[in-house]
Amino acid sequence: MEIEGLIQLLKEELLKVLGESYSDYKKETKEDVESFLMLSKVKLERWTSLLQSGDLTPEDYEWLLKSQKDLLILNALYQAGVSKLRLGHLKNKIIKTIVNTVITVVV
Repeated sequence: MEIEGLIQLLKEELLKVLGESYSDYKKETKEDVESFLMLSKVKLERWTSLLQSGDLTPEDYEWLLKSQKDLLILNALYQAGVSKLRLGHLKNKIIKTIVNTVITVVV
């Protein structure tokens, strides 16, 4: 799958995840998700290619994504008063969603 299609699919999946709990902030969280995906685009493309070729395991892929967690800034939810603990859980859920989506599509 080409990277633009994958980014679009990931954006849709992540907005579903965020919409489950934070539908009131859909517009703002959409901007945060798009920002994270654009900042991570080059790495996502490289890692996904390595996963697809078998040079990375799904566990390695997840570990690499977790290294990007600091780039995932959920400003809208933070400004709305969501606790850092809940934001941390949400970031983990986002990473897991990315991993599951990519593995489903690529592997």
